[in-house]
Amino acid sequence: MHSNIIFKLVIAILIAFSLLFAIGTILTSPAPTTVSALSADFPVESVQIPSRDNVIVHGWLVPGIPGEGAVLLAHSMRSNRVEMLSRARFLRDKGYSVLLIDLQGHGETVGDKITFGLKEAENIEASVDFLRKSFPNERIGAIGTSLGAAAIVLAKQNLKLNAVILESLHPTLEEAVDNRLKLHFGDYGSILLPLMLWQLSLNLDIAIAELNPIARIDRLNAPVLFISGTHDAHTTQSETERLYASARAPKELWIVPGAKHFNMHTYAGREYEHRVDEFLSEYLKRSEDY
Repeated sequence: MHSNIIFKLVIAILIAFSLLFAIGTILTSPAPTTVSALSADFPVESVQIPSRDNVIVHGWLVPGIPGEGAVLLAHSMRSNRVEMLSRARFLRDKGYSVLLIDLQGHGETVGDKITFGLKEAENIEASVDFLRKSFPNERIGAIGTSLGAAAIVLAKQNLKLNAVILESLHPTLEEAVDNRLKLHFGDYGSILLPLMLWQLSLNLDIAIAELNPIARIDRLNAPVLFISGTHDAHTTQSETERLYASARAPKELWIVPGAKHFNMHTYAGREYEHRVDEFLSEYLKRSEDY
């Protein structure tokens, strides 16, 4: 009887560890989706942008008014370009040209893994080059949320952007994982953190430190606006403030009262549009040149 209980306990422990080891694979597994066509009231041009490793970045291009600037929109984890659609609509109405993309492993852009900004940064680089060739006389900006924000900061090329908006961006991957473990398992979730980080490093074949936006934020040589929420448990206010402190000037910080880790445009509405347009207008628009 005693040996039977021990046997069952050992089996339970092995199953538990097997599940834990599978989490790393689950977290990095791609999230492909078919992106539906838009309605006639918001016409877009479907584009395919060559990136590295034979990856083709799928996106929508919306031309604006000459001289008003062009903006790249990069979505969050396990989402696609549709997440950024409401931003694209309001930016187009303000005159900006807009490019919405699916990051690799998301939407219609093929990818073997989600890499927390590592490979996604290559998609950002290719998309910025595409915008620069498509609109050679425009100043270029970018808005990224969560994963999209990390991809912008982790880009190895000098993107030479004129303005950047980073929403709900974590300073380190360790903090991002730890916060999510605590949300699911309470304070005891941190016990699993070393195992999770080891799995992710093994799965991605890279040191976790290479995926920390705060280590590269001072290389983002562009005016930057940080946006985060007071009630965001995935990326806390203090974490955003650390990123802000590490960034180069000119820089701005907007902490949205009551906002959590979700679509800031949906939550803050008109206030979001006002602040974002005010920031982008200062650095992108040059109608007087036309």
